[in-house]
Amino acid sequence: MSILNWLTGPFNNFIWSYILIIGLLSLGFYFTFRTRFVQVRLFKQMLKMTIEKNPGTDGVSAFQAFTISAASRVGTGNIAGVALAIAIGGPGAVFWMWLIAIIGMATAFIESTLAQVYKVKDGDTFRGGPAYYMEKALGLRKLGVVFAVLLAITFGFIFNSVQSNTIAHSFASAFGFDYTAISIVLVVLTAVIIFGGVKRIVTFTQVIVPVMAIFYIGLAIYVLVTNITKVPEMFMLIVTNAFGFNEIVGGGIGAAIMQGVRRGLFSNEAGMGSVPNAAAAANVTHPAKQGLVQSLGVFFDTIMVCSATAFIILLSGLYTNVTPETTGVVLTQNSLALQMGNWAQYFVAIAVMFFAFSSIIGNYYYGETNIEFINGNKIMLLVYRLIVLAMVMFGAMINMQLAWDLADVFMGLMTIINLVIIFKLSKIAFAVSDDFNQQLKEGKDPVFKASSIKGLKNTECWGDEDK
Repeated sequence: MSILNWLTGPFNNFIWSYILIIGLLSLGFYFTFRTRFVQVRLFKQMLKMTIEKNPGTDGVSAFQAFTISAASRVGTGNIAGVALAIAIGGPGAVFWMWLIAIIGMATAFIESTLAQVYKVKDGDTFRGGPAYYMEKALGLRKLGVVFAVLLAITFGFIFNSVQSNTIAHSFASAFGFDYTAISIVLVVLTAVIIFGGVKRIVTFTQVIVPVMAIFYIGLAIYVLVTNITKVPEMFMLIVTNAFGFNEIVGGGIGAAIMQGVRRGLFSNEAGMGSVPNAAAAANVTHPAKQGLVQSLGVFFDTIMVCSATAFIILLSGLYTNVTPETTGVVLTQNSLALQMGNWAQYFVAIAVMFFAFSSIIGNYYYGETNIEFINGNKIMLLVYRLIVLAMVMFGAMINMQLAWDLADVFMGLMTIINLVIIFKLSKIAFAVSDDFNQQLKEGKDPVFKASSIKGLKNTECWGDEDK
């Protein structure tokens, strides 16, 4: 048996899932209690910070950093992944997606705050993320390089092939388009944006992500309103399937938990160590501000967009009778078509196109930031871009089960490394959070200086001098 087969086998996927569940929930609850329920207590501040203007000319605004991360988050996991989770784990999987998101909001706050604290200046932009805080805070450059390689492979190559594959299947199912033609179009569009640098990426994501999300959530609200009498029954179904006696006896609760957690993590990425790469790009006056913005990103991704897909599927009832050919994005398309007519499947295909394509761009940016960490050589960056384009093309034309399995394994490795590191650095994040809370209490617009945290070092962007 090859190492690849061993890693992606059913038993090891089972083990990975429960390691992730234990790690994510344990630290998520710890961060939640230690920050005094930051995801609830400062929810209004999250909304306020998201629309705060860039205080300077360098970097990007808090909202632009939010859209970069949302571009990566809001993709196939929200449409195809949720459908797959329900088809395998039943309605109860939705509850576990919600739980991992709510708890994960605190984890997202911690990792994104740390990314801001240890970000570095790169021309007129900022870069940062787990690889950077591993080196800056702990002196673990070699581990940072390992993480950077894992992230570049996972997001730049594997996840992007999954995204292009979902686009191809969706368009082929809805419009009958040729897979090769779709892949060529995707490669050209991707190349136009990624060779334009961070500013072009931001210009694209800040328009596409909000517009498509609003339309998609709007359709889900329409489905809820037209099926209003069934809504209480739907919520009861979600809860009873998450904890029901029959599910415990039959092993269904295990499937619900595994699918909910795995697909929830794939979608909102809380704790994985990917979103901090976008968080670090923001120009804000206090690291906790972007921590709050990215915490809101988890809520937006799972509680809003993933729930929209779940409600559409559960109210259709089609999830009870699916085949390998009618699961994933096809299940979402068929469910919406049942509620709104055949035209809806074309809308889902277009929504998938924009969501998944924006994810390709967001995923690429994460990889670029980590390639820069490993080596800022322009040739290395060019090679990375060309491989990304190749994976986008091949992903649209091949069977993706292996890619999904590899994504779960690499995602698990990244998450475990990142969770250990942010736990070790959590005291710094808590101190930064306390500084933010104290300034809020005093009626100030929080402004951070490294000297306000005793022993804080290697924070080149947070000196006491006015920059």
